[in-house]
Amino acid sequence: MDMETVLRPLAVIGGSVVITLLAGWLLDLLLRRADARHSETPLWGLLRRCRLPFQLTLCTSLVRGSYRQARVLPDHAVGVGRALTLILIAGAAWLLVRIATAAVDSMYARYAAGSPDDARVRRVRTQVTLIQRVVTAAVVVVAGASMLLTFPPMRAFGASMLASAGVLGIVAGIAAQSSLSNLFAGLQIAFGDTVRIGDTVVVDGEWGKVEEITLTFLVVRTWDERRITMPVSYFTSKPYENWSRGGAQMTGTVFLHLDHSAPVPLMREWLADILKETPEWDGRGSGLVVTDTTPHTIQVRATVTAKDADDLWTLRCAVRERLIAWLVEHHPYALPRVTTEAAPDTPRPPAP
Repeated sequence: MDMETVLRPLAVIGGSVVITLLAGWLLDLLLRRADARHSETPLWGLLRRCRLPFQLTLCTSLVRGSYRQARVLPDHAVGVGRALTLILIAGAAWLLVRIATAAVDSMYARYAAGSPDDARVRRVRTQVTLIQRVVTAAVVVVAGASMLLTFPPMRAFGASMLASAGVLGIVAGIAAQSSLSNLFAGLQIAFGDTVRIGDTVVVDGEWGKVEEITLTFLVVRTWDERRITMPVSYFTSKPYENWSRGGAQMTGTVFLHLDHSAPVPLMREWLADILKETPEWDGRGSGLVVTDTTPHTIQVRATVTAKDADDLWTLRCAVRERLIAWLVEHHPYALPRVTTEAAPDTPRPPAP
């Protein structure tokens, strides 16, 4: 074997690797300096994640452009070229996705840092998440199609597919009707602002927070850490409760069934004292009234307010617990009672 036949491929591959490593190091250095100078935006720090796909794309490009002159596996030149092309397409797609993700995440981070409105931030986060998924899906599809078209048999197959595109489109539309409806429902949710990541919702009797929204499904995390996965089309076709719509602030109630002799005015004063000592109360409002009566009890309703559903649940439990404990300790007569008395003697029938 000629020495040049061995050294030339090694020199080309080794030189490409060295150039790639130096270029990656230089790129990372420039991005670090830019990140240090521009602390107002996280873009430059996020772009550092692109180093690996950048190096892969650059190295593959260098080898792809010189492998024939370097006579790398000359007996398999076609296969080597096709493999390098596939790697180049995959690397370029990976790099494009990383750049797009860094740009979108940077814009969202700057918006979230400068916006005091939590509802608007969650809406933008939902839109950004779905945009990222759409861009990623589009890049993956285009990259996969480009890879397939590098094979000559697939080019002929693609031409025949284009010739019957109308029929295939109708068939595919009918077969994927459910998937397409979920896809469009996901876009409608993203830009229609009906439900957002972080919203508190009640779906099919289950209370939880929206944890993830994709183009086809939505994940709700319940209070007991379960995850409910539902198609996004559900949220565009059926009613559900969104407790965060128009703001996260909420008003809750605590119902107590007490005796008619319950000291309602004193309970109002004690409720005010409880709320002053409870940090979950946001101070917007409170009240205590008698809402119903029965022959044996009265129904007392206490209303309290909190900044969100989590604090409201904690506040309601605390108010209920402390009101009952106060009544038991200071006014036990106010608790529900069942009045009983001895049954009268049944008169005996007269003897015949």
